[in-house]
Amino acid sequence: MSGSIRMPPGARPDTLPAVPRQRTRRPRWARPDPVDELAARLDDFIAAAVHPDEIAALLESDGLSDDQIRERYGVKNSFALAEELYERVERRYSEPDGPVHDPWQVGLLGCLLRGLVFALPGLGYVLGAPLLAGPQDDFGLPAGTVPLLAGALCGWTWNQGLAHRAYSWLGLGDRTAARRTLLRGAPAGALLGSLVAAAVAGTGDPAAIAFAAGQSCYLGAATALLVMGRERTLLAALLPMAVGAVLALIHPVPDAARLALLSGSLAVVAVLGLFEVAPTVRAPKGRGAVLDMRLPPRGRDQPQRTRSQTTTGGPHLSASFPYALFGLATGTLVLYAAVGDTPAAVALTLSMGPAEWLLYRFRSGSLAGLRSSRTPRAFRRTTAFKVAECLAVYLAALLALTLATGVTGVRLAGLLLLGVVLWTGLLLQSFGAVLGAAAVCSAAALAQTIALATHTGSPHWIAPIVHGTAAIAQAALVCGLLGRATAHR
Repeated sequence: MSGSIRMPPGARPDTLPAVPRQRTRRPRWARPDPVDELAARLDDFIAAAVHPDEIAALLESDGLSDDQIRERYGVKNSFALAEELYERVERRYSEPDGPVHDPWQVGLLGCLLRGLVFALPGLGYVLGAPLLAGPQDDFGLPAGTVPLLAGALCGWTWNQGLAHRAYSWLGLGDRTAARRTLLRGAPAGALLGSLVAAAVAGTGDPAAIAFAAGQSCYLGAATALLVMGRERTLLAALLPMAVGAVLALIHPVPDAARLALLSGSLAVVAVLGLFEVAPTVRAPKGRGAVLDMRLPPRGRDQPQRTRSQTTTGGPHLSASFPYALFGLATGTLVLYAAVGDTPAAVALTLSMGPAEWLLYRFRSGSLAGLRSSRTPRAFRRTTAFKVAECLAVYLAALLALTLATGVTGVRLAGLLLLGVVLWTGLLLQSFGAVLGAAAVCSAAALAQTIALATHTGSPHWIAPIVHGTAAIAQAALVCGLLGRATAHR
């Protein structure tokens, strides 16, 4: 999910009257006011608008340029025309005849399942730790840590951008193109992650290189399954490895069994991922391009569709870059937290399930606010209360998970602030303001890296200061978008 506001799918239903593109020329003394004509044609939509920006977005989506607006209606641009229309039509908020369509309604269980799927792969490191035995590296970290971290960061960056592009195709209703994107992108990302890990490790740690290569393959296959909505399939594939890791914590497990569990789970996930995208090999390229408006939004990764994204040309590659940058920045921040306190990082990963559900809850509540609010000020007040409520519930969930790991004091404060950064970043993505989120998180990751590399300040206080500053910056960006009605459509 640029910081500009764009009309998402479904924001202008087919029942709305079309904006007139031509009008019959009449003598000036007999010609009615064209603005009144337009107001009459768009009466229902204008009467239900909370803010003139909604009307301006409708005018722009219908292709009216500022030059056309000046010639036909005598005002300087779409915003001026929208304000004029907003003033001329009395506010009305009629209730729909049937149930209101809400694309943001999702179940809590599904989101919790995704959070669990995000956290379970961490048990693979429990099984693989004895296989990476050796002296600490130059940074004082366990053997093989740096190649694994480098491969993970590369994988998160690549797969975040890949998921955005695949979700873009799904938003256009072209599942075949989404599968084709995953089929090409996932292996490329796995190869890139493996090469990065090998370059960092050199030739002296073959076990770490092999482990990092398996990690990269898993990230690519898991991305394909998650994008296509196969969370339960992925969970089933990970359960044998997870059970083996839990048993390894209780009783010694032979290295051969550890290797079999890790390689077996990886092979199953890779095969399942291949089967999920394999239909694209047999499908002709022209099939699957019919727009299916029943496809709901898919959380943080799916962008809003714009007029430039058509089933013919497809989404632009450059549109995925900010999402990849956001993945790199947030991955860096989470890895710093993981290196400092692994149980706390597990709590943070598990909290992503409630975070996703609360994001949906906010977007659903903002749509309800659009229907119930009578003025822009009332709508801003409604959305501000809703975002505060959702953020508070998320922090309460993260606090409970973190306290269960025994984290207290400064580390707890830093982790909670990092949770604010992640949740507000996801919210900005859903608004389409991913550039702002990527810029803030990248600055925070760079600042923390420089501070740790140069030993500036106390290591215990670096994270809370960096995370707190980033949280304030992103909260300001969110507040700037709360009152814009078009951001919530």
